[in-house]
Amino acid sequence: MMNILLINPPNCGRSIPEERYGITSLKQIFRGEPLALEELAGNLLEQRVRILDLKADPDGLDAELREFQPEVVGITGVTCEANTMLQIAARVKESCPATVVVGGIHASNDPAFFNHEAVDYIVVGIGKKVFADLARAVEGGNDASALPGVIRTRPGTQVERPPLRNRVDDLVMERPPAYGLVSRYRSHYILEKLGINMGFVASAYGCPHRCLFCSIYGQTGGGYLTKSIDTVIRDIGLLPDIPIIRLVDANTFGDIKRAKALGRALLASGLKKQYLADIRSDTVVRHPEMLRQWKEAGLRAVIIGFEGIDDASLSAMNKANQASMNAEAIAILNDLGITIVGDFIISPDYDESDFDRLDTYLGGRRIDLPMITVMTPLPGTALYRQEHHRIINHNLDYYTLTNAVTPTRLDEQRFYSRYAQLLANSHQNARL
Repeated sequence: MMNILLINPPNCGRSIPEERYGITSLKQIFRGEPLALEELAGNLLEQRVRILDLKADPDGLDAELREFQPEVVGITGVTCEANTMLQIAARVKESCPATVVVGGIHASNDPAFFNHEAVDYIVVGIGKKVFADLARAVEGGNDASALPGVIRTRPGTQVERPPLRNRVDDLVMERPPAYGLVSRYRSHYILEKLGINMGFVASAYGCPHRCLFCSIYGQTGGGYLTKSIDTVIRDIGLLPDIPIIRLVDANTFGDIKRAKALGRALLASGLKKQYLADIRSDTVVRHPEMLRQWKEAGLRAVIIGFEGIDDASLSAMNKANQASMNAEAIAILNDLGITIVGDFIISPDYDESDFDRLDTYLGGRRIDLPMITVMTPLPGTALYRQEHHRIINHNLDYYTLTNAVTPTRLDEQRFYSRYAQLLANSHQNARL
């Protein structure tokens, strides 16, 4: 039996508008429980496991390493946390002779970034099964590089991303997330504006669509994997005191037959929760009866990636949708009384008229909580390959989706001022 420490990085993304122009309203903070680590821990029953959430306890690393003396350390994170992940790995190596493993969405899309002396292994894709296999290999004194999705680091030489697996057994559904390992942090996982605790549950992984900007492809290689209905109901039931459940899937409704069955099961479960889930606008338009059922089962809000306001901008993002479909979806959800969290992407190429048009669009529609981000070429995506030659800021700390890392058409300060005003206007009557 080994000591395994799983680490969630602190809030570490940086903000150009704040640092250069004193605009603080655009800085993005990542919150919520580290579900990926809870899932990993749930499949490590034969080991002693702790989760350290540095977002809730930013100064806790040194004490945890000193007290727990881990033999394996796993670190996850998104793109804007990648530099900090390496810094954490280096601090681990300075403190104890642990085997350091990195994973998560950035490692899956850009594993070469972590080909570093402070890292021993990189895991790409869904890591729940393979991380447990890797831990057993380390415990037995064996090399784990032959495991699917595992890369042994070789600093100074090139590493290639291995083929991504797309197998439902990687979800290890019989082993639930170890929610109890973050009980000491649970009070931090709240919707601040409402003061309501929120819990995370995964019901599906991956997405079959290929939007230009999206990094989800790195998770399952374009596959779409779903947990069984019973597994989802079980996991929700493991959070008995949490009133709102965020289904963290990229697309909860990617399989309509299964989504309808899940809605019926939620209705019959007696769980009495409220749910937030991601959905495509074309799914709303084609299956409003399913949304009525889900509303009865507790669906409170849906997150929809509208992204653009006209067909030209949607096509440029390889977004397989139309503006008319988005408009119809908004009308249906308004009629059903389901809250809309609408994602929109502004381009660094925006001029004054583009900001005006989006402002007018949002002002004329009932989108309860618009979420507006800046088009960002995340490493490993098709957009990154297309825009790489235009990138002027390669420091991943700024890849928070609220900074322009390619040149802005407007004067930079004016771009961020318009962005901040757009956000302020759209959030005047925001609700969730």
